[in-house]
Amino acid sequence: MIDFTLSPEAEDIRKRTKAFVAEHIIHLEADRANYDEHENIRGDLLEQLRVKARLAGLWSPQVPKALGGMGLPMTAQAAMYEEANYSIFGPVCFNCAAPDDGNMRVLDQLGTEAQKAKWLQPIIDGRARGAIVMTEPHPGGGSDPTMIRTTAVKRGDRWVVNGRKWFITGAGWASHFILLARTSDEPKRQLTAFLFHKDTPGFEILRKVPIMGPEEHGGHCELALTDLEIPDEDRLIGVGDGMKVVQTRLVPARLTHCMRWLGLSRRSMAIAAEYVGRREAFGQKLAARESVQMMLGDVAKDIQIGRLLVMHAAWTLDQGQKGMKETSIAKVYVANLLHRAVDTAIQLNGARGYSKDTILEWIYRYARQARILDGADEVHKMILARAFAREGEDFWHWG
Repeated sequence: MIDFTLSPEAEDIRKRTKAFVAEHIIHLEADRANYDEHENIRGDLLEQLRVKARLAGLWSPQVPKALGGMGLPMTAQAAMYEEANYSIFGPVCFNCAAPDDGNMRVLDQLGTEAQKAKWLQPIIDGRARGAIVMTEPHPGGGSDPTMIRTTAVKRGDRWVVNGRKWFITGAGWASHFILLARTSDEPKRQLTAFLFHKDTPGFEILRKVPIMGPEEHGGHCELALTDLEIPDEDRLIGVGDGMKVVQTRLVPARLTHCMRWLGLSRRSMAIAAEYVGRREAFGQKLAARESVQMMLGDVAKDIQIGRLLVMHAAWTLDQGQKGMKETSIAKVYVANLLHRAVDTAIQLNGARGYSKDTILEWIYRYARQARILDGADEVHKMILARAFAREGEDFWHWG
């Protein structure tokens, strides 16, 4: 039987998240004094909201209750994250924003108990922020991690790391880092993952890379790693198992991005619907015009398709499957949907939408990165083509 209803617990969490965003967060968007230099919520306001979110029981949905989180399955997370990102400030208030969201998942699933206590718990508690150090300048690794050139060489009980990384999201305010480095040239076992702190000698932020923005707190940084020493106890799982870390982190991370983007898509259309409902031109409300109705209906349809794709991928992960194909389908569709939704909303708002009188221009700039981060559209289409070549008609199986 196919059942499209949320569990009572998930529906309750969705409603409470929606109410929290409406009461405590959305109104802050209107005052530019509430933004920081990254065009995100100002730090002191964020900390106040995080306290409220924890008291409301809406904190760290992706980690187990025993560690201080909510322990939600992916399907329940899909409902919560969508409501959280109905505000541009929402996800970070609930501790479910990138890159911490992905780092917490991988540390919970792959870390030892000692590593969880040292590296994971402070992020769950809101005492530390994290980042993943993977992408490199050409000719290093990007969408293809096997091209990573940063090296880690074993010397006694320590690893010595040298290399250059860039576009490291959140590095400017992170203290805990997950690092991918090359430890051999053995096919499929080139990479190993490590954990290190920002105060480790040899770690340097060369610059914050200027981007179209807006961006996550801490910016997108270029880093130098020069003779950075990491104890072997801070290696994450086995030597040569770096690709397992990559897949454990990136598959659900792509999907949680989609969950959040659905919230931004809905918000964009809400702003558009409110405006065309009151704006008159040439003797009638814009909402009464068939051309406007077609624009709104088309995007409403696309948002619902995106929600179904995301929920199916979330269900697949909840069944213990890898979900790579399902997640790639959702990632390509929802990334493009977000751009269509906000572009339509700006068109319907006219000059008002292009101005900073609404958050549409913020979402529009943010939306352009969606088709690049965590694998460009073309990479995911390649993954899907390979799956189709391998599976044939079974590509569309039920189950």
